[in-house]
Amino acid sequence: MEQKRRQTGGCESCVFYNYDEEYDLYECRVNLDQDELSRFLSGQTGSCPFYRFYDEYKSVHKQL
Repeated sequence: MEQKRRQTGGCESCVFYNYDEEYDLYECRVNLDQDELSRFLSGQTGSCPFYRFYDEYKSVHKQL
């Protein structure tokens, strides 16, 4: 599911939200089926069921 510079509630802090240098855009790396994608893009879901917070310092926390 591509998010062409469109932010939808917290995507920028999700572990699946990545920048693609080749296409110069941000995209979600979760493989949604056609029904899931349709519901998500139409706003019929309250929030993304696949959202996981990306904590870049997670490994540092484990070392302490």
